Amino acid sequence: MAYGRLIVSRSAHISCFIQCRFNATDASIAAPKTTKRRRSTHFTNVLNKGPSFEDFVTGKASKIILDPLEQARQNTEEIKKLPSWLKVPVPTGAQFHRLKKDVKELKLSTVCEEARCPNIGECWGGGNKSTATATIMLLGDTCTRGCRFCSVKTNRNPAKPDPLEPEKTAEAISRWGLGYVVLTTVDRDDLPDGGAYHLRETVQKIKERAPHIRVETLSGDFRGDLPMVDVLAQSGLDVYAHNLETVEALTPHVRDRRATYRQSLSVLNRAKQTVPSLITKTSIMLGIGETDDQVIQTLRDLREIDCDIVTFGQYMRPTKRHMKVVEYIKPEKFEHWKEVAMNMGFKYCASGPLVRSSYKAGEAFIEGILKSREQKKLESST
Repeated sequence: MAYGRLIVSRSAHISCFIQCRFNATDASIAAPKTTKRRRSTHFTNVLNKGPSFEDFVTGKASKIILDPLEQARQNTEEIKKLPSWLKVPVPTGAQFHRLKKDVKELKLSTVCEEARCPNIGECWGGGNKSTATATIMLLGDTCTRGCRFCSVKTNRNPAKPDPLEPEKTAEAISRWGLGYVVLTTVDRDDLPDGGAYHLRETVQKIKERAPHIRVETLSGDFRGDLPMVDVLAQSGLDVYAHNLETVEALTPHVRDRRATYRQSLSVLNRAKQTVPSLITKTSIMLGIGETDDQVIQTLRDLREIDCDIVTFGQYMRPTKRHMKVVEYIKPEKFEHWKEVAMNMGFKYCASGPLVRSSYKAGEAFIEGILKSREQKKLESST
């Protein structure tokens, strides 16, 4: 980021220099008594208004050029300790270790581990496999994008996808005996289809082995290639999820530059248009400098495209290399946003400090919606 700002800064100075040059030329015509030395001093003063190269090298430039996140942090005291409501026990238990062993044996990746989810102990530590929840991460464990909040590994050219991964995933899920499964993926901008056909194959193999299993996919934006959204939406899945992550104003500072707010909205909109019966879902992080007005506008944008479900969770800094937390949102505020969302017409809203897009309670509610729909179909056909 510093390098990008350096280029912008220099460009701005060059532009300013050229403009001043023209102004100085005009002035010299009107007032021939202006000396060359005075003009030179003026140019020097103009160029010295912004950060110098030395400022960027020493780190002083960050105090001169700030993005919205940095400005928000400057108005917030450094938080040294996690609030009590964000503390979770260390994952333990026989079930947790059994599920971890299965994942390792089948050489699968889970977003629970890769993204360091704080709920891994709760979701993996159920009394038996049927009550456990694991979010399988497909297409490898390396993403082609570099968002400032995410701890998943990044590389422009990750390893090729495992062609046997769809079969391995279906095997793992049938072994666990789950009723609801979430499939997510890293972004694969290196693949022509963004991994859409790989995802479709995985969903289809799961449905072949166990038609009763509800399948949710949490996919990327396929670089805005909407026909690839169609491929996934028509795979037989039950829930199409794609995360906005944050409000529109903060998107360029939080997400990779290739992941735009409007592009994400278009993905959710296309999925619903392609298969109207699909449940569409998204997730938003709080605590990174967003305002109440911005959150409300985001909810309005989602309702305009008939998005069914939204979840709110607290952003938690995965490592010191990632962006800092601006604010720890209190549980009462999360309850407020849940009430606002439900009043706006969302079918469901999971909202809490430790809520993540793949959230156990939310999945149970969605499964209830799907069962209710099936029951109504049976009643209308008899």
